[in-house]
Amino acid sequence: MRGPASERSRKPRFPFPHLAALLLLLGGCAATPPDPPELGTAAAQVLQRVSSVDLVLLGERHDAPDHPAIHAQVVAGLAGRRQLAGLVIEMAERGTTTQGLGTGVDAATVRQRLAWDERAWPWGRYGPAIMAAVGAGVVVAGGNLGREHMRLTMGDASLDQRLPASELSRQQDAIREGHCGLLPASQIVPMTRIQLARDISMARTLTDLAQPGRVVVLLAGAAHVERASGVPAHLPAGVRALAVLLAPPHGLVHGRYDQTLATAAYVSPVDECADLRRRFSPSPRSP
Repeated sequence: MRGPASERSRKPRFPFPHLAALLLLLGGCAATPPDPPELGTAAAQVLQRVSSVDLVLLGERHDAPDHPAIHAQVVAGLAGRRQLAGLVIEMAERGTTTQGLGTGVDAATVRQRLAWDERAWPWGRYGPAIMAAVGAGVVVAGGNLGREHMRLTMGDASLDQRLPASELSRQQDAIREGHCGLLPASQIVPMTRIQLARDISMARTLTDLAQPGRVVVLLAGAAHVERASGVPAHLPAGVRALAVLLAPPHGLVHGRYDQTLATAAYVSPVDECADLRRRFSPSPRSP
């Protein structure tokens, strides 16, 4: 699935979709960052906890209207304190990066460098946080698994060993639930492997950008930052990550997070299950 609408609540997305040490140095060569936007309560609560962590993982719902503002406030707030080492995003593939771009570069150039797919990820939603980082001279890196790896990943049985059996089973249940119980049983294991590979890819990108005394931020769907089965499960020992769930009151995500922040209620404009029923329903037979 390629659109951002396919990861609501605990529903993972599955698009058929090591930076060099120089990246670490570039984060310290920042120009004077722009003034951060006025902090809302959720962003302020996140920033209160960053002094004791290496990574901040922001788990969003991809259609919640107030989550982009929280992203931008956290990123700009850290940049304003010169604490931001890098920004990793689920919305671009691993290997894409803004490394080497100047602080005054325009959004079109940034989108080109990140190989941005507007059909999957509306730039208007994620652009403010990305440009806040770029404007502060901080590297933005895609973290998602590349589409060219998807087919091999689906057949890679070694991925089944990357989580304890109980967590692997939990992930498979989440895949089933996330597809409204309509995904063919034969696709549960391959789709779970893709989810695992995507989490591993994001974890590696985060550690590529890590700098002592500074923080790398991840923007991803809520399921990806779940502590026991998401990105945190694939981080090296000793890396301190703060897994934050941004959760609208009507759609609280079940899982384990370090910080859960209730955000504004809203009505989702998309009925995912209805869309999936159309996709998985057999075509009517001709008379």
